[in-house]
Amino acid sequence: MKYLYNFTFLIILLLLNSSCGTTEEPADLVLRNGKILTLNEEMSQSEAVAVTGKRIEFVGSNEDVGDYIAENTEVVDLKGMLAVPGLIDCHGHYMSLGESLTGIDLKYAKTWDEIVAMVSDEVKKKKPGEWITGRGWHQDKWESPPVPDIEGLPVHTALSSVSPNNPVMLIHTSGHGVFVNRKAMDLIGINKETPDPEGGEYVRGWRGNPTGMLRETAQDPAREAYADYFNSRPAEEVEAELRRHVAVAAENAYKNGITTFHDMGETFEIIDLLKEMADEGNLPVRLYIAIQEPAERLAGKLSEYRMVGYGNGFLTVRMIGEKVLDGALGTHGGWLLEPYTDMPRTSGFNVTPVEDIRRSAELAINHGFQMAIQGIGDRATRELLNIYEKEFTENPDKTDLRWRIEHCQVIHPDDLPRFKQLGVIFSVRGIFATSDAPWVVERLGLERTRERGYLYQTMFESEAVVINGTDPPVESIDPIDNFYRSVTRKMTDGNVFFPDQRLTREQALRSYTVNAAFAGFEENDKGTIEPGKLADFTVFTKDIMTIPKEEILTAKVALTIIDGKVVYRSK
Repeated sequence: MKYLYNFTFLIILLLLNSSCGTTEEPADLVLRNGKILTLNEEMSQSEAVAVTGKRIEFVGSNEDVGDYIAENTEVVDLKGMLAVPGLIDCHGHYMSLGESLTGIDLKYAKTWDEIVAMVSDEVKKKKPGEWITGRGWHQDKWESPPVPDIEGLPVHTALSSVSPNNPVMLIHTSGHGVFVNRKAMDLIGINKETPDPEGGEYVRGWRGNPTGMLRETAQDPAREAYADYFNSRPAEEVEAELRRHVAVAAENAYKNGITTFHDMGETFEIIDLLKEMADEGNLPVRLYIAIQEPAERLAGKLSEYRMVGYGNGFLTVRMIGEKVLDGALGTHGGWLLEPYTDMPRTSGFNVTPVEDIRRSAELAINHGFQMAIQGIGDRATRELLNIYEKEFTENPDKTDLRWRIEHCQVIHPDDLPRFKQLGVIFSVRGIFATSDAPWVVERLGLERTRERGYLYQTMFESEAVVINGTDPPVESIDPIDNFYRSVTRKMTDGNVFFPDQRLTREQALRSYTVNAAFAGFEENDKGTIEPGKLADFTVFTKDIMTIPKEEILTAKVALTIIDGKVVYRSK
């Protein structure tokens, strides 16, 4: 009788296990029937993933993942789609992205007249005195030059005539210049006698009158005046608008498969708001933030603001940047070793004084912060490498610093090997090569462009770490377009921009995943699909790693998953 009882008990246990459908801890989420590209050292491909809580529990076959499926497990059939580690956009401006999505989008304007018409329409919606802002214009992308023009740039007359009672500020796509109307110039006191500031200029036309174009540091008074206007509203209204910017930027990131966003510069006040949202559980995307403040304001506050994985892993603050050492090539602001070919009177601008960058570097190394400073021109890159090297040499006890230079668009051959030697990270924008290509040869000349411009494959071959991103709102956050441009170097007109600098598909994907996680000191949590890592995934409708290159742009983001939760599902 005793043996019969034990046998019956064993049968009951087997039946219970069978009814649960698993011999493992049940998963909260299972992805199956997919192409799971792990990007681990073996570059293995699997069929299925199981997630428990916020972490990956299992990576393997469709058959074996069945052990993790229980009644309450969410099971997603990928139907052969490609899943990769959650994409990390390594360079952007999060709050500016949100703001740009709520203002006038000038990215697709084909002429200056079209922009003036867009502002005219906006005036009808505004009260006198209210500011009008827009972003995304680039004079070299217009079908024809404005009339009249100064150095290819418009004169404010037409804009001012349609907006006599509203200050207007139109931000260049690079963010390194703005165009303003007469009303705005009157408010900030710009006239014929106003001297150019250090590190910038008021573009002037007939008899020295300002045209409305403010290059580099010359734009600061206009931006400050708009900020004063924005912040003059009731505090609750200002906060509501900022929270709206956070939300719309997140929606934009979700639909493009971005799970972590490297935000290249926020003030202490904005970081305070983001920390508050993290405390509430309302920060929707993982943010890796750089503090953008003058050196004198950084001193004494860095220790207070250093955060790693705060708010359940959604907020990290451990960079100083994006202080811009120089300007942008599009506005002739990139700081070059030799003058511009198409504007020999200038070699660009040192926007933030070198001494201020040096002081920030000292603070960074003493407080455990990463430097991430913009160096677009070859002079700017050399200056940054010199600053970094000095700090590394004087602080030999400080190791594994992973300091970065942002953009790296023009680099002298003598400086390329210094990145590997110093352990400095190349932070590039793959899409910049093709969006700048139609005009950059005019700026630099053919041979200088070939030797120093957008050397992405050369960077990889140097064995230094290369990371990628889109710099939203300068460019669209779309990783598929950026991936395509990185591996083809094909411009919109079909021409290929220096094809020997194309990345392989694996290199391009690693720049968004493995390398990107390393750049954020997060390689133990992100960058590959392995048990124990965070359950962040990006799923594409097509296998961008194997389909013909010309089909890559037809792929879409199907799913974005953060912390094991589907935050975006394409329709």
